[in-house]
Amino acid sequence: MAIKSPRPSLNKRLKKIQPHLAHGRFYFALGMLFLVFTSLVARAAYIQVIEPERLIFEGDRRSLRADTTMVQRGTIVDRNGRELAVSVPVQTVWADPKQVHDGDGLADRERWLALAEVFRVDVNDLISKVEDPTRRFVYLERKVTPGVADFVKQLRIPGVHLKTESRRFYPVGEIAAHVVGFTDIDGRGIEGLEAIYDQVLTGIPGERVYRKDAQGRVVEEIRVTAAQEPQQLTLSIDQRLQSLAYSELKKAVRYHQATSGSAVIVDVKTGEVLAMVNSPSFNPNNRNDMQPHKLRNRAITDSYEPGSTMKPLAVLAGLEAGVIRKDDIIDTHPGWMRLGGRRVSDPRNRGELTVSEVLENSSNMGSARIALEAGIDNMMATYAALGLGNDTGVAMLGESFGILQNRRRWSDFEVATLSFGYGLSVTTLQLAQAYAIIGNGGVKRPLSIQRREGIPEGEQVISRENADAVLSMLENVVMKGSAKEARVRGYRVAGKTGTSRKAVAGGYGDEYVTLFAGIAPVSDPRIAVVVTVNEPSGDEYYGGDVSAPVFAEIVGDALRIMNIAPDNLEDTQPRVAGFAGSVATGGGADD
Repeated sequence: MAIKSPRPSLNKRLKKIQPHLAHGRFYFALGMLFLVFTSLVARAAYIQVIEPERLIFEGDRRSLRADTTMVQRGTIVDRNGRELAVSVPVQTVWADPKQVHDGDGLADRERWLALAEVFRVDVNDLISKVEDPTRRFVYLERKVTPGVADFVKQLRIPGVHLKTESRRFYPVGEIAAHVVGFTDIDGRGIEGLEAIYDQVLTGIPGERVYRKDAQGRVVEEIRVTAAQEPQQLTLSIDQRLQSLAYSELKKAVRYHQATSGSAVIVDVKTGEVLAMVNSPSFNPNNRNDMQPHKLRNRAITDSYEPGSTMKPLAVLAGLEAGVIRKDDIIDTHPGWMRLGGRRVSDPRNRGELTVSEVLENSSNMGSARIALEAGIDNMMATYAALGLGNDTGVAMLGESFGILQNRRRWSDFEVATLSFGYGLSVTTLQLAQAYAIIGNGGVKRPLSIQRREGIPEGEQVISRENADAVLSMLENVVMKGSAKEARVRGYRVAGKTGTSRKAVAGGYGDEYVTLFAGIAPVSDPRIAVVVTVNEPSGDEYYGGDVSAPVFAEIVGDALRIMNIAPDNLEDTQPRVAGFAGSVATGGGADD
């Protein structure tokens, strides 16, 4: 009998007790691994393809460096190359608050006291700038002097450094301040030509961008951009004439205790502005006492009723309209007249006057009769042709157009007052342009504050014959009439005085504006000069007493500086003081 082996039974039992792998757990773990790897791949793809900028930025921030090449602001020079505004390198004091704290820079308070003393600030205010250790940059003092910069180096305060910046310097100071203007602390033009031509004067700094490794070695040159140098601005101003005009004007304003004054010199042939000055002025290099009323370029911003300086223009209107001839006789008898219930008068009855004598005696009656004959349309057309009521072409900030009303209806009295400078207003520069046109034979050229190469083409707005006739009459005003104080020894000079009362609410007050506008030399006109003195005090308030002597001093020296030969060698006698008669009329005093 065969015996059965027990192995199958044992194998069966062993098979039953072997561990079972749960199928669910396996697939769950497999799925989790798949999700993890899928997430990693998706994240890598997102970072590398869809939005890599942030990590690139972070990497570049740690490895890229940029060096800039500083570009100085462009220079402003006068017509002869003399510097009016230049940029000079200076030091700025700054601090890294983190370095200050890490180096225990606040421990020695005496050094900070010394620093505050040279900066002229409170030491607590100075220390408060570096109290936050999380900050990495703060200005302590901008653009200090070389002496202060050396002192800061000697103090050796941890975290306090120097860096080079550019500072604007104005060599002539207050003399050309209103024309040139000035910049702010960051070198941006904010007044005058500095503001108008800011983009021209501002260059573009150069830049070198490169990559460094962890050891600080340059491993890649990314980009090199060359600096673009700024342009130089060459003005029509002649610094010699600018200084001369400013000196004479300042003396007159101070002597007559006037509120302000302006003077302009214009090149008759080219339309270039050779000088433009105002008093009071300011020093752009020292702005501690800078006051708003001193910043205004009054020669172009302030407009006044020009008084009798308009009478030559009224004569021009009559000549252009053909209602008078230069040798006509004007009857001013009985020395006054009523127009619409208002009175126009001369100081006395001058009877019959030639057209030239109307200007020589500054007759309100004579100019009023000419204006009424010419009519308002011809008057307004002539005034507009001479540049009144419009810009002069200099394109400077704040230029006023003055007031030249365009109305349909004018009373006879209003037309009459227009002839002797009431009912309209002009700036000093506009008046200079009008007289320059007369001196240029009736040819008008837009004025320019930049130097011109050659003579630009002009427009004949007044006939040459009439312009020359009025120029001759203006010479008689200086030689025989009310402007004897304007005579210049050795030169033939033409000009006209003007005095106008300043308008106040309800009429005219007791303050005056005195003017003188003239041309020299008469034989070959080269310059037109206008002097305005606002609100002179004391007994002298007529144009012949206040503004005419200033004109004479400016013109005499200016012609010699310009090397213009004398055209009146017979005049060897000293200038004789004349006096200007007064005329009360329609709300204002004349010259």
